[in-house]
Amino acid sequence: MRDYALAALAGIWLADGVVLLLSPRYIIPQVREVLQQSQEILRWELLAIFGGALLLVAANDLPYPWLWMVTAGGMIAKGAFLSIGPSSCRTPVIEWCLGREDIDYRFWGLSLCMLAVLLLHALGWIGRN
Repeated sequence: MRDYALAALAGIWLADGVVLLLSPRYIIPQVREVLQQSQEILRWELLAIFGGALLLVAANDLPYPWLWMVTAGGMIAKGAFLSIGPSSCRTPVIEWCLGREDIDYRFWGLSLCMLAVLLLHALGWIGRN
């Protein structure tokens, strides 16, 4: 069950990464529009806290343990900041993030794809016999 949960997390990273690699000009304006309509969507970032906690607990015996600890810490911190952080601090950070160039989003997408592949490799789903 643990492997399937971690593989699902890798699938989410891979899907997000591919979208950011292929079409940041289409996705980012939609994200901006959703955030303008309602900031309550950021409550869903609580799932990032849950995913980070899952990664922290479940990936401790996988290869690349420091990578998973750092990634889990980043997920928990990002989720906490965006879901329960003060709006006065959160809004400028979101505006800065949404104002990046397309190439920046593509690097983030590439990083997410890399994390997904590394997690699937660590689980033994790809690249291992």
